[in-house]
Amino acid sequence: MLQYKNHSEKLSKLKSKEISLVENVKQFLDKIELNSDLNAFNFVFEDVLSQAQIVEVKIQNGSAGKLAGMVIAIKDVIAIKNKPLTCSSKILQNFNSVYNATAVQKLIDEDAIIIGKTNCDEFAMGSSNENSAFGNVLNPIDKSRVPGGSSGGSAVAVAAQLCDVSLGTDTGGSIRQPASFCGIYGLKPTYGRVSRYGLTAFASSFDSIGPFANNLEDIALVLSVISGKDEFDSTSKEVEIPDFLELYPKTEKIKIGIPQEFFGNGLNEEVKKAIQQKIDVLSKNENVEFIDIHLPHNEYSIATYYILTTAEASANLQRYDGVRYGVRDDNQSELDAMYTQTRSNGFGKEVKRRIMLGTYVLSSGYYDAYYTKAQKVRRLIQEDYQNAFKKVDVILTPTSPFTAFKIGEKSSDPLQMYLSDIYTTSANLAGIPGISIPVGNDANGLPIGMQLLSDQFNEKILLQTAKLFN
Repeated sequence: MLQYKNHSEKLSKLKSKEISLVENVKQFLDKIELNSDLNAFNFVFEDVLSQAQIVEVKIQNGSAGKLAGMVIAIKDVIAIKNKPLTCSSKILQNFNSVYNATAVQKLIDEDAIIIGKTNCDEFAMGSSNENSAFGNVLNPIDKSRVPGGSSGGSAVAVAAQLCDVSLGTDTGGSIRQPASFCGIYGLKPTYGRVSRYGLTAFASSFDSIGPFANNLEDIALVLSVISGKDEFDSTSKEVEIPDFLELYPKTEKIKIGIPQEFFGNGLNEEVKKAIQQKIDVLSKNENVEFIDIHLPHNEYSIATYYILTTAEASANLQRYDGVRYGVRDDNQSELDAMYTQTRSNGFGKEVKRRIMLGTYVLSSGYYDAYYTKAQKVRRLIQEDYQNAFKKVDVILTPTSPFTAFKIGEKSSDPLQMYLSDIYTTSANLAGIPGISIPVGNDANGLPIGMQLLSDQFNEKILLQTAKLFN
C-alpha cells in the first residue's frame, strides 16, 4: 500500500521528509520488477533515481513544480525525447523519439518523474491489449483476464500501484474501458483540450490524451497541467482552463441524464444493478436530479466509428514503409516488394485488418456509400448530444456492457470485440469528454465502471459529478 492517498498528501509528506522521494521511486521500480508477469511496461527508465534526487532537492528549497514527485507512466504511443517510441509494434522496434510530446513536456516542466513506457494494443488498435508485439497485458485483479485496451498497460500500472498516475490515449474508449476493467479512474478530455503533438496518430479526428489515477484529485491535477492551446497542434483549442481541483459543485442542482438506449439488451445484469444502486443512493441528494433522455442514433455509433477511424488509420499508417524510419525488409530487390514485405512483417493482424477496411471504405465506388454516409451519421450523433445537453448537465451510462473477459475469449470474433466499445465510441464521435469511475464489483470480484459524459470543454462538471458518487 502507498503511504499517501493522493499527490497533495504525498507532496506534503515529501516536504516534511516523512517520506523520501528516492525511496518511493525505488519501491515503484521494485514493484514493477516483482509484477513483471503483468507485462504492463514495455520500457522502464534507468535514470529515474537521479531525477528523483534532483526533484527532492527542489522540493526542499521551494522551487518545485505542481507535480513534484509524482511518478508517471506514459503509453508507448506518446513521444519522450531520446526514449523508445514503438507503439507496441514490430515496425517501430528500436525507434527512439527525437522530441517530447507537448503533454509529456508539460509534466516534466512541473517536475513529474517519468518512470517508463507502458504496453498497449499495437498503434492503439484494440479493446483488450492482446494486439501488442510485446505480448498480452494481464489484469491485476484476475490474471486470466484482459485489462481492456488499448491503454491496458497504463491502466494496469495504476491499478497495481506501479506508479502514481499514467497517461493513456482514447480514440473510442481506450482510456475509459481499461479503467472500468481495472477498477480505477480514467478520463478522456474534450477533443482539443489536450495537445496531440507527439501522439502517434491512429485516427486524427478522434484521438485524445488523458490520465489514469486511483483518485479524482490526481485526475483533476494532471488534467489542469496537460490542458491548453499548443502552437504545434492546430486542433488544440484556445479555451479557458478552469480550476479542475474545485471538486465540490457550487451550482444549485446537477441534472443527470439517463439515456434509455444504454440500458437495454446486451448489458450485463450485474453491471446494470451496480449502476442502479449508485443512482438510487444519489437520487436522495436534493442537489441532484435524474432525467430520462434519448440518444436515438447511438445504435449506429459502432458502425460509424469503425468506418471513420479505419479510414483515418489507413491514411495515417501509410508513412510506415521502411524508408524513412522503423524496420525495413532488406531481402527484396524491388522497391514495391520492399514496401509490401516491410508492412506485411511489421504490422500485426489487427492493424492490417483495419488498414484494409479503411482502404476499402475510401476506395473509388465505395467512398460515398461508406465514408460520406458515416460522416453524416457522425453529425447526427453530435446533434443528439447537443440536444441532450440542453436538458441535462451530465449523462450517465455504463462504461462497458460487461466486466473484464477472459484472455482469448473474443480474439477470434472481431465483431464481438468491437462491440465491447458500444458505450464509449459515441463520445469520440461527438468530441465530448468522458470519465469512467469505479462503482463496485461483480460476483467474481471483477471491477464495474460507470461512465459520465458532459458537453464539450465542461470537464469540471464531469469531475464534480464524479465526486458526488465517491
